[in-house]
Amino acid sequence: MAHSAVVDASAWFGRPADPLKPVDEDEAREALEIVADAAREAGCAKLGSLLDSDVPLKHFLAAAFGLSPFLRDCARRNPHMLEALFEAPLEARLEALIHAIDQSAFPQDQSESGIMKALRGFKTEAHALIALARLAGAADTELTTRRLSALADACVRAAVNHLLLDANRAGKVRLPEPADPAKGSGWIVLAMGKLGANELNFSSDIDLIVLVDPQAPAIIDAYEAVDLFVRLTRRLVRILQDRTENGYVFRTDLRLRPDPGSTPLAIPVDAALHYYEGRGQNWERAAMIKARPIAGDLAAGTAFLRELQPYVWRKYLDYAAIADVHSIKRQIHAHKGHGEVAVKGHNVKLGRGGIREIEFFVQTQQLIAGGRFPELRGRQTVAMLAELAACGWIDAEARDALTRQYWFLRDVEHALQMVADEQTHMLPEDDEGLERIAHLLGFDSAEAFSDTFRESLRLVERHYAALFETAPQLSRGIGNLVFTGDVDDPGTLETLAQLGFSRPSDMCRVIRGWHYGRYKATQSAEARERLTELTPALLEALGGTRRADEALLRFDAFLAGLPAGIQLFSLLQSNPALLDMLVSIMGAAPRLAAIITKRPHVFDGLLDPALLSELPDRAYLAERLESFLAGAQIYEDILDRLRIFSAEQKFLIGIRLLTGAIDAMRAGKAFSDLADLTVSAALDAVIETFAVRHGRIAGGRVVILGMGKLGSRELTAGSDIDLILLYDHAPDAEYSDGEKPLAPSEYYARLTQRLIAAVSAPTAEGVLYELDLRLRPSGNKGPVATEIGAFGRYQRQDAWTWEHMALTRARTIAGDRSLRDRVEAEVVEVLALQRQHGKIRAEAVEMRALLEKEKPPRDVWDLKLIPGGLIDLEFIAQVAVLVGSVDRRERSTATAEILAELSPSFCPPQARQELVDAHHLYTMLSQTTRLCLDGGFDPDEAPPGFIDLLLRQTDLPDLSVLAAHVEETAARVRGHFERLLKS
Repeated sequence: MAHSAVVDASAWFGRPADPLKPVDEDEAREALEIVADAAREAGCAKLGSLLDSDVPLKHFLAAAFGLSPFLRDCARRNPHMLEALFEAPLEARLEALIHAIDQSAFPQDQSESGIMKALRGFKTEAHALIALARLAGAADTELTTRRLSALADACVRAAVNHLLLDANRAGKVRLPEPADPAKGSGWIVLAMGKLGANELNFSSDIDLIVLVDPQAPAIIDAYEAVDLFVRLTRRLVRILQDRTENGYVFRTDLRLRPDPGSTPLAIPVDAALHYYEGRGQNWERAAMIKARPIAGDLAAGTAFLRELQPYVWRKYLDYAAIADVHSIKRQIHAHKGHGEVAVKGHNVKLGRGGIREIEFFVQTQQLIAGGRFPELRGRQTVAMLAELAACGWIDAEARDALTRQYWFLRDVEHALQMVADEQTHMLPEDDEGLERIAHLLGFDSAEAFSDTFRESLRLVERHYAALFETAPQLSRGIGNLVFTGDVDDPGTLETLAQLGFSRPSDMCRVIRGWHYGRYKATQSAEARERLTELTPALLEALGGTRRADEALLRFDAFLAGLPAGIQLFSLLQSNPALLDMLVSIMGAAPRLAAIITKRPHVFDGLLDPALLSELPDRAYLAERLESFLAGAQIYEDILDRLRIFSAEQKFLIGIRLLTGAIDAMRAGKAFSDLADLTVSAALDAVIETFAVRHGRIAGGRVVILGMGKLGSRELTAGSDIDLILLYDHAPDAEYSDGEKPLAPSEYYARLTQRLIAAVSAPTAEGVLYELDLRLRPSGNKGPVATEIGAFGRYQRQDAWTWEHMALTRARTIAGDRSLRDRVEAEVVEVLALQRQHGKIRAEAVEMRALLEKEKPPRDVWDLKLIPGGLIDLEFIAQVAVLVGSVDRRERSTATAEILAELSPSFCPPQARQELVDAHHLYTMLSQTTRLCLDGGFDPDEAPPGFIDLLLRQTDLPDLSVLAAHVEETAARVRGHFERLLKS
């Protein structure tokens, strides 16, 4: 190839590359040098020549490698993937890779480890080339998703063919045509979700349903077929998703199969048909819209889906199906809040105005109309938007706008995942991270991207609301609503029953009470008038919560506690989003409902239009706390204001979590930052008040060490907090200098007792936090305040292993800055002490066994205590810190961050990823449960709205699927616990 072609992007991509601007020129230059060194070492002369030149393609690669560490590392590990582009353009190279993947199953001597290595190499190269083509502008988002889907198809197909040939050689099956192993094999692999629709995202997992036809020609023994194919399916998952030194192929999810908690991984075709026709739910009908056979016996898979057509596409909808479609709509609507959206930390997939809103709308319309309109039975979102417009269900403007926004949001999703090949949908929370995403998308700045992104979300929300308004009405209008007199109006009872209330007569009595002015909020005629106008919308919204009677009674209790009603009723009338939010709380979050019932003033925080657009980080909370405390001089007033502020901010952090404005990890940090700030303010107030009578100790300094979930910044809405108070003073200080002098040890002990009372004593404004000081040296037997030198000696000489494990989460949260630095350094030194690794592991295992015996879990939802639950994850992280097996420059106390940085010598990459994923899942479920419910989660007692919330947050369709997911996750974690700590 001529030298000019070597430096011409058109030779690689078929067109000049779009300009790509790095965030940091030095970072881009360094990334390019890393790849250039690897190219020279690998003998890639043409690539080396290109990277030494000064041409647009070189600058494009420098920016791409600087913006995406994943692409940089791919090119560093395999520079030949770029060298090959000088011989064949990118599209031809991708075709060659797909062909090579297909052929990888066929060598006679191909081992399982061999195909795992081959698939990982081919997939990584294809992945990187697909990303480069998108960044260069040589492929749009639609083509990118098709290429990613074709890559996944080929990898699954190759793994299935390899396993079938292996089983054939072992005499387990008798393949009719070994040259086409899948044909007649009876092993059916269906792709679901985005892979089924050929719309896979960059770092997606793949959803599969695996079936087996025991009557297929290849099956030797029909009775053994299910067991055989369950074993093969396990091997298939291992081939695809186990992380090795070569990475992984695709994370694989089998939870969409029928009743995943109790069915085998490979389900007989007849059993699956029987399940869908007899017990299948409407979410499963929606899921089946995108089902597509991709590997194994394609003819049998096609026949299965054909037989399932009447189940998916019903000619006439029954009332239960209509109710379920409305339920899906309600889940979508519940994402919506009010005011602007925060760009930082926004979930592109599940957040307001996100990808899922468009997908859900299309699927609900397909369920409603696909039975009568075959053209609405397609798998792809955008194609179905076009068909909806063609059939008159939406107008051309909505079709075009949603199509544009869908591909834009998918592009954002790809950019997020290209950075480090992580399955994330969350925009970065830091400026540099957001700038990186903006540049990957071709924007000049984070500000320009943020403006476009906000506008996109607004457009989706606006069209979304209009789509539901203009969709055919599936139920009758609101009907009679008469609440005058003492006798129930029959028409009103009928209307309430249709709205979803199971005890309409009782509900009538409650509503009549509002109109009789029995509550302060309804005593004025104007308030009753406003409430009467609001009642139809209110009842319709409450009726949509599925346990409508309970929601209405919670709203009634809320009304009873309101000091006045006109302002609120007017606000709810003019702000439907606020009404939806209030109803969501009443229907899904009894604990939050109880808070606003007892303290209606917390609801005032919802009036802030910027509520959902600002992250509740430390700076945000500190600024508001300073403003809230301004002017408070009296000690009792300060403590009351701290309680009011804390209650309101906990509530508002909870609302952000409830509406999807923040995720569970961010909520944990926000709850912890709130505790840091309020406890620090309480400490300052206590120190000043205490000094009035007792003076000060010469050189006296105090620090509060946060332990447990406060230390790891994982507090939940209802957490108590673990503290240790440490102090220091001048060596010659004997007494304080006040009118009631005290010796240092007594001074700080009494100061600590005063702090305990300030924080945890109940006042008219409640309790700030319940405190736990049992983690201090010697526990309850030791003094409540500990001198810093004594603390260090105790930790070095007398502390038990469990105390050092607890110390891995220790973090100073308040007090004198210089002493905080000393305490932090002391903690680091103690944690770095030489230890017998075997002894640490053994004692941790022994402690876990004792805890399991003394505190057995209630059920699978007891996420802290279940074997393989949060305690197992925390113990693994804590032991890893103590034995020096965390690859992290800066010390972290957060369990998730420690798990993500476990040394490969301590924990293999696959296990590490599974531990991190488990922690994210448990955190999400725990945060939501503690926020919404008093006590643990009991599926039989929890409001259906709460269950809908859990499913939305985990992006799973049904509680049985979620339960199976938790059980599988816990089993994996327990397996890793045994291997990592018992070895």
